[in-house]
Amino acid sequence: MSRPVTLFTGQWADLPLERLAPLAYEMGYDGLELACWGDHFDVDAALANKKYVKEKWELLADHGLTCYAISNHLVGQAVCDLIDERHKAILSPEIWGDGDPEGVRKRAAKQMIATAKAARAFFNAKPENNGDGNHPAVVNGFTGSSIWHSIYAFPPTTQAYYEKGFKDFAKRWIPILNAFDKADVNFALEVHPTEIAFDIASAHRALEAVGHHPRFGFNYDPSHLGYQGVDYVRFIREFADRIYHVHVKDAWWNHGDGTVGVFGGHTDFGDARRFWDFRSPGRGDIEFEDVMVALNDIGYGGPLSVEWEDIRMDRVHGGAEAAAFVRSLDFPPSGIAFDAAFDKGNQ
Repeated sequence: MSRPVTLFTGQWADLPLERLAPLAYEMGYDGLELACWGDHFDVDAALANKKYVKEKWELLADHGLTCYAISNHLVGQAVCDLIDERHKAILSPEIWGDGDPEGVRKRAAKQMIATAKAARAFFNAKPENNGDGNHPAVVNGFTGSSIWHSIYAFPPTTQAYYEKGFKDFAKRWIPILNAFDKADVNFALEVHPTEIAFDIASAHRALEAVGHHPRFGFNYDPSHLGYQGVDYVRFIREFADRIYHVHVKDAWWNHGDGTVGVFGGHTDFGDARRFWDFRSPGRGDIEFEDVMVALNDIGYGGPLSVEWEDIRMDRVHGGAEAAAFVRSLDFPPSGIAFDAAFDKGNQ
């Protein structure tokens, strides 16, 4: 069977879920990857009230939808980051508090632990799961990074300096990952610039930093790798046992006017001068056929979740187009060798 096609709701959080759910079904999706902002999934409510998670499933089912993952990128970002005024805009008042950076980081870490527990409560309540606790649960998100600002090594940056950043990541995230393990939930980092892992080399280093913790894996998204020049198909093969979830998002690169480089030139998305931009799936430079072949090769059978971002296109048009594109692209792996019929014993 083909993999389910879902829509990540993070970029649609201005719409209440009761409006987004029927729209997603109309656009052709099987389910939603629920963001922990807007009214799409409230971590504290999920922990406080069994009725809340039951009603979420009922709302999804009423519109022919299901769910395989929730996502808490915004809170996860604050766990390791150097906190500034930008974080206030994406965090709840409770997590922001008085804005003291270390206090923000600690409250964010506590909320990520709560997210693991909320995810388990939510997936235990999935109707076809019968509450047996065995349904695979995934929380996608970011980790933040205390060393991203040093990405360009001047003033000269030593490996000892970088190592401090990975140790800080491990110190803050191992207790979170242990809580995820206790809740039987996987955490899937979306490998991404500004995170502790943003390419293949740093992803290996992040895994090593947390001792290859079984609950730490990746939400694979090729759009964040391609424009950097990272081999996004090789990423799948290198981390075959750590691909816990997949985002389908496209990007194009080398399309600007030569005045803005890969670092973005402090320009906004959609600026025609930019070297790269995100595009609706199928309209960029990601070779998704290669991606699908690699996902089949590693045996990934989870959802293909569209993270729709294209500043030049109407999002409903693009969301529907993306769902159809993913369905046309996906295919199940073969159960037999195509040349097996040449053997007389199989005829």
